[in-house]
Amino acid sequence: MPRWESDAQGRLERAALELFETQGFERTSVAQIARTAGLTERSFYRYFPDKREVLFADNELEAHLVAQVEAADPSLRPIEALLTALGTADEVFHPRDFLLRRIKVIAANPALAERDLIKLADIADALARALERRGVEPGKARFIIDVVIAISRRATSRWLAEPDAALSELVAQTAAELYETVTPPAPTVR
Repeated sequence: MPRWESDAQGRLERAALELFETQGFERTSVAQIARTAGLTERSFYRYFPDKREVLFADNELEAHLVAQVEAADPSLRPIEALLTALGTADEVFHPRDFLLRRIKVIAANPALAERDLIKLADIADALARALERRGVEPGKARFIIDVVIAISRRATSRWLAEPDAALSELVAQTAAELYETVTPPAPTVR
């Protein structure tokens, strides 16, 4: 086995996903993942604390979104800063096929679904702190984050289903739909 492990983390992620799909999460061992990736168990543990984390170790999305919120024009309203940041998330996402496969594996395993929710909560906490640094009161920051997460889920689902769609456009469209839903209709003139 070579000492230098080119894209070892990516190889482990791809191997784990393939094994989780073919034989199930519970029946897949760390040793199998490492072997399929052409690595050792020791190498696996350099990148991940356990087999569950192989699907959740990417902190790049959280860091990207926080950086985007912090770099947003100060004149933007907090929700606009978040939506703009969210529209750029596709810059750091795995390939669409990998994400679709990952979603199916997570949906089929309660332990993974629970971990997915924890990861989402971690991202929400980091974004709330970013809004607070922009001067948003903590309770209001949390409320805005909750609304944006709902928009994110719908827009991301659409983006995964529509290969030619731009995530930024789908985020804007979904936000407009939400606004239309909660805005009272204009009074009719008789």
